[in-house]
Amino acid sequence: MADNLKKNMIGAIAWSSINIFGIQAIQLIIGIFLARLLMPADFGIIGVLMVFISLSTVLIDGGFVQGLIRKKDTTEQDLSTIFYLNIIVGIVLYTILYFCAPLIARFFAQPDLTKYSRVLFVIILIFPLYLIQITQLLKNLEYKKMAIANITSVIVSGSFAIILAFKGYGVWTLIYQQIAFHSVRVVSYFILVRWKPLLYFNFSTIRNLWSFTMPLLAQTSLNAIFGQIYFVVIGRLFPLNQVGYFTQANKYSETVNAATQNILSTGTFPVLSTIQDDKPRILRVYRKLITSVSTISFPFVIFLIVAAQPIVVTLITEKWLPSVILLQLLLLANLLTPMFTININVLNAQGLSSASLRLELIKKGLITISIIACFSFGIEIMLMGFVVANFLAYLFSMVTIKKTLSHYYRHQIGDLMKILIISLIIGAITWTFNHLDISALLKLIIQGFTFFIIYIIVIRIIFPEKLKEIIALRSKKK
Repeated sequence: MADNLKKNMIGAIAWSSINIFGIQAIQLIIGIFLARLLMPADFGIIGVLMVFISLSTVLIDGGFVQGLIRKKDTTEQDLSTIFYLNIIVGIVLYTILYFCAPLIARFFAQPDLTKYSRVLFVIILIFPLYLIQITQLLKNLEYKKMAIANITSVIVSGSFAIILAFKGYGVWTLIYQQIAFHSVRVVSYFILVRWKPLLYFNFSTIRNLWSFTMPLLAQTSLNAIFGQIYFVVIGRLFPLNQVGYFTQANKYSETVNAATQNILSTGTFPVLSTIQDDKPRILRVYRKLITSVSTISFPFVIFLIVAAQPIVVTLITEKWLPSVILLQLLLLANLLTPMFTININVLNAQGLSSASLRLELIKKGLITISIIACFSFGIEIMLMGFVVANFLAYLFSMVTIKKTLSHYYRHQIGDLMKILIISLIIGAITWTFNHLDISALLKLIIQGFTFFIIYIIVIRIIFPEKLKEIIALRSKKK
């Protein structure tokens, strides 16, 4: 049983990693081309509109995906009911947003947003068509099929966008890219899953899932709103090119943050749900996840903060230099986000969605306070407040884990601090290379080589078991 769980966890995280990091890598390459061809204001327009897309997709999901995953006896009738519910919600949301488009344009003082938004919001009608297929793949831990569908969608839509950008389509390039991505996803998931809904709808399915999904819906809605709130604030108070700079900084930060969170959410929640009643076992798995993830994420994030300037200049040219400080602050703010995500998943896997909702409410409350207190001082100070809010939120999550798993604070802190201190010291050493009068590319190469060579040496000396685990896992995969 233990071997099967470990095998499932490794397989889930491995293919989930291929899926997420494959998407992020391809999007990064495509984004480099688009950032060189388009203007900051173009990205600013798409940035403020994606706020409504993000919230709409969360409302369409409604928390029922995780509800169906956790339900042990999911039937075809359950899947069909939620499928039709998703479509109905999508149609209602698109209709509302279509007629509210002029109000959105007026709020951001950008008249052209009306025509842009009405086309972009078509995504809301497409998304429900493949959501149940994703649910089935997640429930069965079939991440290989998800990787194929998602990576195909990114490549096709990204290639299409580059062609449009070269032809001078401007902001329409980014709009059509999003629509193409979701359209290709529909076709890909249909081919790979071959699922057809029954002509069946039963309110009892919704009622049975309601108590679990409603806290999750509130939680994910808050995540969607606050994940995009800075786009709203900056778009309302600052010129669109500032939104563009923030969009680029946020995109590179999310390449790390969103990838890690998605892997942890999709790769760990279904597996943790299978041992939801065995707290000692959950605690062992939890500590293993925390130490393993921090060993990889801490040095990577610290390095990106240190090398942010040469990275931006090398990839998307000096016209995006105002994004550097924003990128550094966002990376710092999300340093502990993977650990926070693990804490949330552990609570949800035990059916404690109300506890995870309370944590999200606390986190969002702290972010709201930081925005209100700091926005008048500029974007950079506002993001410094974001850093403080995220760190305080993680401290609150530690308190909840202490209560639910009897996991002592000294152990929680000890599992993180050694790797963090090592990463910070090596980061301080590498930071000195920023003063070299050489090209951005050469500076980046020197910093990267120095940082990771020192880190591997230190880990081999202090934590030899971690290096052995990585090598052993790599050998197994080969």
